[in-house]
Amino acid sequence: MYLSKNFRPLYSKTYSNMRRVVVTGMGALTPIGNNISEFTEALRNGVSGAGPITRFDATLFKVRFACEVKGFDAENFIHKREVRRMDPFCHYAMATAHEAMEQAGLNLEEIDLDRAGVIWGSGIGGFETIEADITEAALATGDPKYSPFLIPKLIADIAAGLISIKYGFRGANYATVSACASSTHAIASAFDYIRLGRGDIMITGGSEAAVTKAGIGGFSSMKALSERNDDPQSASRPFDKDRDGFVLGEGAGALVLEEYEHAIKRGATIIAEIKGVGMTADAYHMTAPHPEGLGAMNVMKMALKDAGMDYTDIDYINVHGTSTPLGDIAESKAILKVFGEHSYDLNISSTKSMTGHLLGAAGAIECLACIIAIKEGFIPPTINHFTDDPEIDNKLNFTFNKAQNRKVRAALSNTFGFGGHNASVIVSSVD
Repeated sequence: MYLSKNFRPLYSKTYSNMRRVVVTGMGALTPIGNNISEFTEALRNGVSGAGPITRFDATLFKVRFACEVKGFDAENFIHKREVRRMDPFCHYAMATAHEAMEQAGLNLEEIDLDRAGVIWGSGIGGFETIEADITEAALATGDPKYSPFLIPKLIADIAAGLISIKYGFRGANYATVSACASSTHAIASAFDYIRLGRGDIMITGGSEAAVTKAGIGGFSSMKALSERNDDPQSASRPFDKDRDGFVLGEGAGALVLEEYEHAIKRGATIIAEIKGVGMTADAYHMTAPHPEGLGAMNVMKMALKDAGMDYTDIDYINVHGTSTPLGDIAESKAILKVFGEHSYDLNISSTKSMTGHLLGAAGAIECLACIIAIKEGFIPPTINHFTDDPEIDNKLNFTFNKAQNRKVRAALSNTFGFGGHNASVIVSSVD
């Protein structure tokens, strides 16, 4: 098969003839706030969500702390009977979708449900179900009897299905699974779905509930987690010389994306605009980033080109910034290569210093953090910075320890996952 002379790759030029896509609803359930309002104030005040694990007895574990969701009652969003039939990652998804839909103010009787869909990300899916219903219940006892809800509870796509059932959305419905880039890939897919004219409304985002014995034990055994059991709240230290790994988090983030004219016609409040996305692979290592940040560099360039924006249009980058020794260095190198001298005019921050790492849900809540920065006019801080790392250019403004007021026109959010998956999304104020 030969390509014509006129063929151009998908991201070779801007989508000037594509439909505009805006955000009309947001929902958050995080270790530092159970809704958008609480999440916003915690970001402003630099709150840490880390603490001793309460989900299970972690006494014998090497890592005994995490960033857990606090004070959440799934029965406020889901019927008691249905709660038992869902894994926590679905509880989180349903709660945030509810908040986002409430904010969007959609009248389901007045929209075309065949042109409304759900694309949802999760890196693992029903981790608690896998652990409790297989490892502990069936295998430990030798009893081959399994719950009829085992499979529906654990599959990663079920959250998207449950959200669509609740709202009657009959358009595209599927899950994206790309480790820690999962929910950014979901947002990118939903964005494409609308701008290509295949639909008008999408609920998108991601959820994760991996604070389990296997979650903590597995990440700990591969030396990915911080081991600061004596001081959990300062354990997540992105870009600090003494960082020793990430802190596992949980929760969800949801966005209602809508075609611009559709939103205007129904009188919706438009919160922000999705301008462009990028998706690349490191093609380097199973778990380590490319040492020169090649994949990260390419994905940011791709997002800028897709948005039809210059690098100087970006005011804020919410970095992947996991607090791992290799990852933080690689990402800072990539930023310098893409943004050049403008790198020093940017605000950069890792909100994982507060929320911990929500794995497949990270991209969703970090995209929300970018939108909050635009809407509220402040940059969330990178907390827990104590010592500069000589391997990182500390002339970069990492917004250490305290939020900074700034007018943000456009922000870029990075997420990178095991397997070399990279995804970026650019959001902006609406002209």
